[in-house]
Amino acid sequence: MALVVAQEVPTSSTMALPHGPTGVAEARRKLRKELCSHGVPDTVIDDAVLILSELLSNSCRHARALGADFEDDGMSPGSGIRASWRLGEDGLLTVEVTDGGGPTRPMPASPSLTARGGRGLGIVRSLSMAWGVRDAPGEVTVWAMLAVRGRHARRDDLAPRIDVPIDFADPFEDLG
Repeated sequence: MALVVAQEVPTSSTMALPHGPTGVAEARRKLRKELCSHGVPDTVIDDAVLILSELLSNSCRHARALGADFEDDGMSPGSGIRASWRLGEDGLLTVEVTDGGGPTRPMPASPSLTARGGRGLGIVRSLSMAWGVRDAPGEVTVWAMLAVRGRHARRDDLAPRIDVPIDFADPFEDLG
């Protein structure tokens, strides 16, 4: 008779990353691998990885590194940011990025069509059920929540639907 030992798989992770683009790919790979191991749908994984990328990129571009308290995570003071994610029993995935804050509060922009940037938090807002900013002494955390299971786990269920009956055989003369 074989003895089987149940091993609990972690449902959350925290990573210390350098304040710069070098750790973004590693964080994306780790998030993807962990979510795959929990059977999260591919569309949710893709959205979560994109959200993590946007939050990390914004942190590197617009915020300072974490202060001396970050030293506990094995990095030198003032050199990093923290990425974390948590998969709850309720089927909700929360992705967070914590940094030392910046001169402005994170908020979606309204860039022009030709602008090279400014769309990151708009993407986060579009792909997540909810997102927000949490302040603590010496740090700012931007978080986003996604549904992993249930009827909200598909992208097309996240946005409200408006059904407009259109018969494409009808001429479009009245649209001009």
